[in-house]
Amino acid sequence: MKGIKIRTMNHNFTEFLKRGGNKELKEMTNQEIYYKLLEYVKEEAEKKSENKSKKKIYYISAEFLIGKLLSNNLINLGIYKEIREELKNAGKKLSDIEELETEPSLGNGGLGRLASCFVDSMSTLGINGEGIGLNYHCGLFKQVFKKNEQNAEPNYWIEDESWLRDTNIGYKVKFKNFTLNSKLKRIDILGYEKDTKNYLNLFDIESVDYNLIEEGITFDEEIIEKNLTLFLYPDDSTKKGELLRIYQQYFMVSNAARLIIAKAVEKGSNIHDLADYAFVQINDTHPSMVIPELIRIMTEEYKISFEESVEIVTAMTGYTNHTILAEALEKWPLEYLEEVVPDIVEIIKKLDKIVKIKYNNENVQIIDKEDRVHMANMDIHFSSSVNGVAYLHTEILKNSELKDFYEIYPEKFNNKTNGITFRRWLESCNEDLADYIKELIGTGYLTDAEKLEELLKFSDDKEVYRKLENIKKENKLKLKEYLQHTQGIVIDENSIIDTQIKRFHEYKRQQMNALYVIKKYLDIKSGKLPERKITVLFGGKAAPAYIIAQDIIHLILCLSEIINNDPEVNKYLNVYLVENYNVGLAEKIIPATDISEQISLASKEASGTGNMKFMLNGALTLGTMDGANVEICELVGNENIYIFGKHSDEIIELYEKEGYVSKDYYKQEGIKEVVDFITSKELVKVGNSERLERLHNELVNKDWFMTLIDFKEYYEVKEKMLSDYENKELWYKKVINNIAKAGFFSSDRTIGQYENEIWKTKDKK
Repeated sequence: MKGIKIRTMNHNFTEFLKRGGNKELKEMTNQEIYYKLLEYVKEEAEKKSENKSKKKIYYISAEFLIGKLLSNNLINLGIYKEIREELKNAGKKLSDIEELETEPSLGNGGLGRLASCFVDSMSTLGINGEGIGLNYHCGLFKQVFKKNEQNAEPNYWIEDESWLRDTNIGYKVKFKNFTLNSKLKRIDILGYEKDTKNYLNLFDIESVDYNLIEEGITFDEEIIEKNLTLFLYPDDSTKKGELLRIYQQYFMVSNAARLIIAKAVEKGSNIHDLADYAFVQINDTHPSMVIPELIRIMTEEYKISFEESVEIVTAMTGYTNHTILAEALEKWPLEYLEEVVPDIVEIIKKLDKIVKIKYNNENVQIIDKEDRVHMANMDIHFSSSVNGVAYLHTEILKNSELKDFYEIYPEKFNNKTNGITFRRWLESCNEDLADYIKELIGTGYLTDAEKLEELLKFSDDKEVYRKLENIKKENKLKLKEYLQHTQGIVIDENSIIDTQIKRFHEYKRQQMNALYVIKKYLDIKSGKLPERKITVLFGGKAAPAYIIAQDIIHLILCLSEIINNDPEVNKYLNVYLVENYNVGLAEKIIPATDISEQISLASKEASGTGNMKFMLNGALTLGTMDGANVEICELVGNENIYIFGKHSDEIIELYEKEGYVSKDYYKQEGIKEVVDFITSKELVKVGNSERLERLHNELVNKDWFMTLIDFKEYYEVKEKMLSDYENKELWYKKVINNIAKAGFFSSDRTIGQYENEIWKTKDKK
């Protein structure tokens, strides 16, 4: 194969086993091999040195959805194929070994996956940067379906043998009524074929008690000393839940601040020059309290004036906004913060006073008239950089949602379009496609993703079309085997795979896709048959307190039961919602997908990163002009993407004028029949009438995220897409263009921009 680099190491895995006096590979069980590979990779990682650059980036995030790490680490060590061959020669399959790894449950969706891609790229680019978060023992939750409804169970993932490393680092974290001792656990973050490594720092408490957990994921939320790191995002629909979130967030940032200062002092900082040694990137609003906490430590412990402390912290902090939704920008009641961390409240009040003296504008104040603390407002005032995560998102922030701030600080605002670790999302999860790309253009794209553009010279090559079609078919077969084995789902590898996998939220509009399924079902029942079978796949979790999102899950599960068991329909249409969607499932589903559903209401999705993974793996986007879809469209051209729906400026205007009336659309021909099917006898028979009626009423009488406004055009464009699929030369020309243009969405590019435009660690040797 053209340009493939063969990497050699001082010893191979077989020799490593001999050195330890172990059995030969062929005699070992898969479980034994997994533990030995874990040990082997950790030994190789131990040989990597820490980055010695003077300035370090601390990427603080409530989530790190890191996925399974074995394959990713083998790829980054440059020994993935070598290990695979060794195992094959011993009659073993690396894919079987990979399945034995437990996936860390440290994140939920795109926010956490992005953070994981970013720490990977920091290591690959040789940037001295680490992640900081919490070591959640039960994660978000394990999703289990019963009676066509989502049920939540604890997702225990921590095992005796894992990627977590113990350290002797820990700090005392003082709350109002007690103090907790932290302990730091670390995971090595290996860059792609780099001699240095970084860390993911996960803080924990010694006293976690699983016995607090009752039915499902309910637990005693008041015993903070034993529950602090039990779950990610505890239900905040009650005061107890909100207080627990505040405890978690302060625990995370207090430890982060201690670690940041300790590392800087170790390198020679006198704290007055802390900004020369550290930069803190706040990922969404969850870590916002790191700003007042750093100021508190500087003023109380290092006797630096308040004014200078504010100046230092502002210079060394950046805030990444991930949402346009006002409800997602955290606002904590001041009295709740006083109940948990009164020392921090004093700092926040001082910061608010600075703002109120300068600006007579309620929209930009930190503490509002109702005594709620706006965390994003604090982040914007007291940081040196504020970035959105896609061009459209940043423009909406500047011109609409954060306009008042942009007028004050135009120099702070910047865009950093999200990216993905394409080595993982191609090399690991789609080996056949990765190998074929190397055959066509060599290996240069592994370190410079934009070299994927060299594929454009094959955009009219029919032999390449056939090869790509065969690879897609093989990936469908692999997915079929996997889902049948793990979930009892049997998909048709000859069908069009149409996929929507993401967190369940009304703005992402899984409900619109479900309405399409209903329309297709009714079409088939009336004799209007599709040319080829369609398999609609959903995956994702709904927050336990988010009732409507759970109602949408219920609707999809009910549709699945009806459609998949109807012999008149199931020859033409199948619908499945995979259970407990996670990174591992994404790695199987994405390479097998033909249609990538990116159908959020325009102006509501900050970026999305699933859209990038799908295009890289040869799926075509069906989407609105929202988030990073805008940039995908600009890169691939209108002819290589399927766009529908109102544009963001139209939607923003409708919200401003309260100009959308869902009932007007509901009454239109072709919509009422589809929406009313939600409460039909067929669905109520297999479902919960209360849930179905509530969802029906929501769509007819409110529909806050305007499902019905785009439904007709969505249906038409999707039908056009299904028709185009039958013209394989047309379809695979589009596929090649998408893969070739996916390189822009590398997280290496995103992180390179952070480094060059904000962090500038390489200026500080």
